[in-house]
Amino acid sequence: MLKNLIVVVGSFIIAFAFNAFLVPHEILSSGISGIAILVGLITPFDTGILNFVMNVPLLILGYYKLGKQITLNTLVCVLSLSVFLYVIPAESITDNILLSAIFGGAIGGVGIGLIMKYSGTSGGMDIIAIIISRSSNFSVGLLLTGMNSVIVLISGMIFNWEIALYTLLSIYLTGKAIDTIYTNHEKITMQIITTVAEPIRQELLASIYRGVTVTEGYGGYTLEKKYILLMVVTRYETAQIKQIVRKHDEQAFINITQTIEVDGNFARNIH
Repeated sequence: MLKNLIVVVGSFIIAFAFNAFLVPHEILSSGISGIAILVGLITPFDTGILNFVMNVPLLILGYYKLGKQITLNTLVCVLSLSVFLYVIPAESITDNILLSAIFGGAIGGVGIGLIMKYSGTSGGMDIIAIIISRSSNFSVGLLLTGMNSVIVLISGMIFNWEIALYTLLSIYLTGKAIDTIYTNHEKITMQIITTVAEPIRQELLASIYRGVTVTEGYGGYTLEKKYILLMVVTRYETAQIKQIVRKHDEQAFINITQTIEVDGNFARNIH
């Protein structure tokens, strides 16, 4: 319940950034929301409705690649963001387009980063960025900045190149704010001590694109046989891993430590 509330609050922050800073100056945001703003500016369709319709196929992709819980959180975000975009009037707080680009980009990034931090996405390209980030060495913010270059080009061709530059600034600040709050690419070592290793191992390999090392041990007090699962993951993935472990073993011991450097294949090869 708390996570859903945070997702709704994050959605409101994003919608406020769009309609109070970006849309009135024809500055586009990142991702599918930016494309929805673009189409909404040149057609009579409402931005909120467009945002929802465009996110449907990516929600389906997220369900298969990121799991049920993250997709449900994302659905809450997409629905609430679409409603907020529809009800919040698109009226600029300031006539200064530079201030609008700066504050719109930064505030929007805060909203997206807040949602991602609590196991969700704001939909659209966030889903694609997280999927790619899981199997690569690129941060989510960097991936979003790169993928959204096409939005800058479209903005320049449809409106003018000055607006495109403001859009680029806004998208860059959004990416920096996401990485600051989300801290996705901080590496974490997870040591899981359990008596039911096999179902946990199987679900981890099916859901998380990281390797798992399994060793045997025993409890120092009870002398009971234990299994030790060792993984290096991103901070973002820890919530999903803990949920998987608790599903199979409520009594499992989980030790989480920060990893300074990884040398070797961080992402598991998927064939």
